[in-house]
Formats: sequence, C-alpha cells, structure tokens
Amino acid sequence: MSEDSPTTFLAIYIITFLIGFPNSVLAFCSCIHKIHNKPIPIDLFMLNLTISDLIFLIFLPIKMKEATDGMVWKMPFSLCNFHLFVFLLPVYSSSLFLTAISVERYVCIAFPVKSPKRIIYTVPICVVIWVIVAVASIFVYKAGHIDSDEANNTTNQPPLEPEPQTCYSTFTAKQLKELLPVRLSLAVLFFFLLFLTCCFCYINFIRLLLKRPLIKRQRKLRAIGLALGTLLVFASSFVPYNISHVVGFIKKENPKWRMTALMLSTLNACYDPIIFFCISREMRRAIKVCAKAFSQFFLPI
Repeated sequence: MSEDSPTTFLAIYIITFLIGFPNSVLAFCSCIHKIHNKPIPIDLFMLNLTISDLIFLIFLPIKMKEATDGMVWKMPFSLCNFHLFVFLLPVYSSSLFLTAISVERYVCIAFPVKSPKRIIYTVPICVVIWVIVAVASIFVYKAGHIDSDEANNTTNQPPLEPEPQTCYSTFTAKQLKELLPVRLSLAVLFFFLLFLTCCFCYINFIRLLLKRPLIKRQRKLRAIGLALGTLLVFASSFVPYNISHVVGFIKKENPKWRMTALMLSTLNACYDPIIFFCISREMRRAIKVCAKAFSQFFLPI
C-alpha cells in the first residue's frame, strides 16, 4: 500500500458519506411514503436497498478513523470484527436487491397482469435475501479467522511483536486456503450470476419496452436510463472487488490492491439513490423541493 493510499481512502469515504447519507435518508423517507400510500413490490425492494446503504453509511466513520490512522487499526479488537460484518453486508445485499429490482421490472412489462399476491411474495423474498447476506458475511468472517493465532498481524489478540496492526488484511497460509475458495464462490454467486441475470432482464425489458407504442417517449427514456444505470452500478462498484477474488484464487494470495477495490465498492452507496431517483416520482419531487429551499436559503434575494 502506497503512502498516499490512506489519504485517498479517506477522501473517498468522506465523499461517499456526504453524498450518500442525505440522499439515502431522502430515499428512505420517499419509500416509506410510497409504501404507506400504495405498496408495490419494487418499492419494498428499494426500501431494503436503502436500509442496506444506511447501515453501511452510519458505520462508515469507522473506516474514516482507520484511514486517518494510516490504515493502522488503533480501535478495540472487537470493533474490527463488527465493522467487517457491517462493511461486507451492503456489498452482497446491494447486488441481490438490485437484481430483484431488475427481475421485478422485467416481470412487470413481460407479464403486465396486476396481482395483489405479488406484494405478499415480496416480503418473504426480502427476508430470505437478508438471511443469505448474513450467512455469506459470517462465512467470509469465519474463513478469514481460522487459525488466527498463527497470523503475524491479527486483531483478535495483541501481536507477539510490537508491529502496526491492521484489520483483516494479513492472513496465514491456512487462512488463505479456507478463505480464497469462499471468496471465489461468493464472487460467482453474488456477482457474476446476478450480473448476468440483470443483463438478461434489462435487455429484454428494453426490447419489450420499445415495442409498446402507447408508452410515452419520456417514460421509455427514463426506464432505459434506469436499466443502464443499474448495470453501471454493477460494473463500477463490484467488478474490481470480485475480480480480486478470482485473481486471489488463481494466484493463491490476497491481492495487494484488494483494499482499493473494496474501497471503490463503497461508492455504491452514492449510486443507489440515483436509481431510486429514476424510479420514484416522489423522490424527484422531494429533490426539487430541497433544491429550491437550499437556493432560497443560501442565495441572496
């Protein structure tokens, strides 16, 4: 890790928090308002996606503190374990909920018959997604902490030598033997398969949408923008992180640039509200109101 990496990490974390937190709060309030008035499946998926981002953003200051300390862990050891779970949770949940949104939008246009049972099915789907995400995060945590007493640099106990401590970045050969296959499996299940599913759903969604002459051009463009935006979120946020899993498995090592790839995935918390902006009319209206109030407060009359 280069000397200026902690500064870069800190800058990315601050930008993510300043942009993502207020927009996620706004998206959360808009979701609650929409669900209270007329709940539909896509709003429930967006609500859970927003909750995932908010959980991540609330605990993001822990990563800011780590970056401020030069990526040296100076906080309690138990906090490292907790923050690891919280930090990985939105990486997997965002992929699943974004895929659920793509499937829902494809189903809506491919099978436009409205059924009240769809909203009933959505709730257990969301619960199952959270259970899968929690189990996946625990697997990663357990695999990375097997035989931790042999690690030269661990946060589970004070090191034998007075060297700088890091959180979840140095592993023994036994830990890597267990951890690398788990990472590869998660990359296949939570990224590559989900990304292909999103591509299939949105390509067919756009194809069917363009065949509907009764739908206004503005709505078509907005829907196409949403599809392309979702795929962009996958590509920009999760490709480097999951590629590091593949490279690490092939080379049988923990790639040195993996932390940078993981840092880039945090920007996903900035992108998700943009997707919600494309979907929700209430979100666009709320942003206009906030922008108008902001301009009236700061600009001279």
